[in-house]
Amino acid sequence: MILAYLRHHLGRAAVAALAAFTLLPHAGVADVRIKDIAFFEGVRENQLVGYGLVVGLNGTGDSLRNSPFTEKSIEGMLERLGVGNLSEDRIRTENTAAVMVTAMLPPFARHGSTIDVVVSSLGDAASLRGGTLIVTPLSGADGEVYAVAQGPIAVAGYAAQGANASIVEGVPTVARIENGATVENEINFELASLNSLRVALRDPDMTTASRIADAINRALGPNSAQALDPGTVQVDPYGKGNSIPEVMSAIEGLPVEPDMRAKVVIDARSGTIVMGGNVRIAEVAVSQGGLTVTVKENIEVSQPQPFSIGETVVVPQTDVQVEEVQTRFTVLQGDVSLQRLVDGLNAIGVTATQTISILQAIKAAGALHADLEIV
Repeated sequence: MILAYLRHHLGRAAVAALAAFTLLPHAGVADVRIKDIAFFEGVRENQLVGYGLVVGLNGTGDSLRNSPFTEKSIEGMLERLGVGNLSEDRIRTENTAAVMVTAMLPPFARHGSTIDVVVSSLGDAASLRGGTLIVTPLSGADGEVYAVAQGPIAVAGYAAQGANASIVEGVPTVARIENGATVENEINFELASLNSLRVALRDPDMTTASRIADAINRALGPNSAQALDPGTVQVDPYGKGNSIPEVMSAIEGLPVEPDMRAKVVIDARSGTIVMGGNVRIAEVAVSQGGLTVTVKENIEVSQPQPFSIGETVVVPQTDVQVEEVQTRFTVLQGDVSLQRLVDGLNAIGVTATQTISILQAIKAAGALHADLEIV
């Protein structure tokens, strides 16, 4: 009846527009795969680092006077390539930059596979755009070389400079090389040598760990898994007739409903506030206001009359204005949901910066039942 009335008096376009604002029913936390919230202990990446040179820069490289290590590196590289002793000659090139090269070696990386690398300037180079990284060994924490990097680099930022002005967009002294390193040494890790598996949660939580253990027990059989602590679930795969890789494949695809802690994350620099759905507050009264003081300085010049004795003086004129914002108290009821909390803050008419101050004050008063993290 209502839709027919609206269609008759407002038209079909208006009815379609009203239908677009229909509220959807609230959906609970969706099930996620175990592989998306946890990983198997021992199956991890390893950090690699190396020191190298980027050549081919268009005059934007290191100034050798301020970066003596770059000059020494150039001399050593040329000597290894057969160029004579250059210790008595002064190198004046500006097309080379010393860089640190970092990469992540993924688990089970094999000989000949490639990985991405990040190249970062070590000296005072203005930009790495257009450069090429020379062969750079990448070592692990044990000092062994696991990969070798080389190739043209890609810089996301740029820098331009004139006689009286300059502009910099992004960071032109940091670059990437996609598939820029080749794996030369493997990390020995055999799954068949494991007697048991351990599932490590990325965000430790006892409730989530218990749910993961229950899901594994339903899939592999009773007493196959148990939660050791909020971040670890131990799995005994033997006696089930499956190999370790088959058990891992069966576990990582199991759906689990993770539990979330009540948490409020605040980025004070950008004014971003993120609140989880489990955030609750006790009954509290909030008033937000402020006093704005504006001071303006106007400079006036007092000029003497013609043919008179006097001097020109500068007379400053100061204008001070005070503006006080009218405030009111808003009572936020106890144990409210996230939606009502946001509605209550919006009712006061506060900005993002003021909301941050309010949340900090509510937390200090002991009325915010959530972790408050400021990043």
